[in-house]
Amino acid sequence: MKNTGLLIRTIIIVVITLTGIYLVFGPRRTPTLHDFTWEGVKENLANNINLGLDLKGGSHLVMRVKTEEYLKRLTENDESAAVLAAKEAKDENGAPLPVTDGSYVADNGNYQVTVNVSDPSKIQAVIDAIKKKIDFVNWTQSTSGNSILWSLSAQAQARLKDQATDQAYRIIDSRINAFGVKEPTLQRQGSSDSGLILLQMPGVQNPERVKTLVGETSRLELMKIVSPPNPTPVQTYPTKEAALQSIGGKETDTKKVLPYAERDETATAAKTPADQKPKQFVVVENPAVVDGSELRDAAAIQGRGGTDYQITFSFKPAGAQKFGDWTGKNIGNYMAVVLNDEVKSAAYIKGQIFDTGEISGRFTKDTAEDLALTLKSGALPASIEYQEERTVGPSLGADSIRAGVTASIGGLVLVVVFMLFYYRRSGVNAVVALVLNMILTMAALIMFGSTLTLPGIAGLILGIGMAVDSNVLIFERIREELRLGLTVPDSISTGFDLAFVTIIDTHITTIISSLILYMTGSGPIKGFAVTLILGLLINLFTAVFVSRTIFKWELSFDPNPERLSI
Repeated sequence: MKNTGLLIRTIIIVVITLTGIYLVFGPRRTPTLHDFTWEGVKENLANNINLGLDLKGGSHLVMRVKTEEYLKRLTENDESAAVLAAKEAKDENGAPLPVTDGSYVADNGNYQVTVNVSDPSKIQAVIDAIKKKIDFVNWTQSTSGNSILWSLSAQAQARLKDQATDQAYRIIDSRINAFGVKEPTLQRQGSSDSGLILLQMPGVQNPERVKTLVGETSRLELMKIVSPPNPTPVQTYPTKEAALQSIGGKETDTKKVLPYAERDETATAAKTPADQKPKQFVVVENPAVVDGSELRDAAAIQGRGGTDYQITFSFKPAGAQKFGDWTGKNIGNYMAVVLNDEVKSAAYIKGQIFDTGEISGRFTKDTAEDLALTLKSGALPASIEYQEERTVGPSLGADSIRAGVTASIGGLVLVVVFMLFYYRRSGVNAVVALVLNMILTMAALIMFGSTLTLPGIAGLILGIGMAVDSNVLIFERIREELRLGLTVPDSISTGFDLAFVTIIDTHITTIISSLILYMTGSGPIKGFAVTLILGLLINLFTAVFVSRTIFKWELSFDPNPERLSI
């Protein structure tokens, strides 16, 4: 019966050990003869372990969301919408409300919307009409003479900045994941309203395309073009001044002038400006019919010519209904597809359209895919500025790996020599458990998809020390029982049982400390904590279960030895 129990323990150890060795050194495909060579083993090891920025090299970016830009646009949009809502409303007699104009202030932390009326007795009616269309929940309302004012308090500004940063964080996260950067680190920094976000991308040595993808606001709007019905072509103006003259000399709350030029990103750099179509201007109605927040999906498709790309998009149900209602009422008019305040396409509305649209303009494959991705993930609430940028070269990462591996091997060799010298043959027991601990810790990192960083290597080395400490506790306890006159089998059994309590206590306290580091620390600190926690948990298996099984095998050959080499 005892032999059966020992056999089961041995099978468990062998299975776990072989699994760990395969996870660390085995290929993730059908094995070939090359995988059994030293070069093949090294290649598999390098491919299986996710290396962090400090080991693999890559890009470190600290970006700031321009939250003041977000608040300014929010203020501007609310002012425009408030004036439009008030002018469209009627009083109880069906007469227009006496709204004259509106204005806004967005500067140096002061954000305020003002709507002016000619009859103070109608102020409440104007307020009610505006609140039916606009949610002014973040604004503080007041009145002054013939004016209605809404302002943002410091608390409301901080709250909105935090929301804008959180929205940007989620959008950047989705873009980076879709872009395919392996094991990126993305986290917020500073205070809740600082707008700071850290991005680390291991293996990305030229991050310019990623920066472009991350920082692209890609604000899509569909707007009505002010143009006579069904002209050929759409009404455009050669200069912005000419377009402004057509609407009285300046932009209003309901009409804006935007540039319009057919883009050709497939053009070669050799093309001169004279080869490009001149930029023109169109007048559009504000606000937009629908915007990018209503998008359900976007994709890049190849054009009919086979050399250029377009972007198709589709709306969510609510946006599709809104778009369908509007196009149904505007058959014969022109619609502008506006991307980041520039008209990319001018479409003639032949019939009612509900759920799909297209942006043409001869995009390249990369620019079309990037634009479709940014549209699909949503528009950033504000633009991004980079406050810190570092590129860690692969050679520096290789130096870190060599230094870490040298330190690990050096520490392991010294520990092995000490254990064999001090505990003699029983030291082999500790060495086996120690090597197995390192292999299984690396296997656990691979299995959980964790990233190995330079601090992670430090955690691995510290784990070696903790593993040795566990074996020392056990061996010294066995020695003490032998001095008290117990037999060798009883000394081993009692030594493991009594030392186990101490090992559990030390491991639990260290794991709790490591968990706190993981929850509060940055990427490298988390790497240290993860490696140490895994090493400690595995040590409970190697130092106690495996080591005890080895002693049991020794006793199976000689059940009552007179002495123990320890």
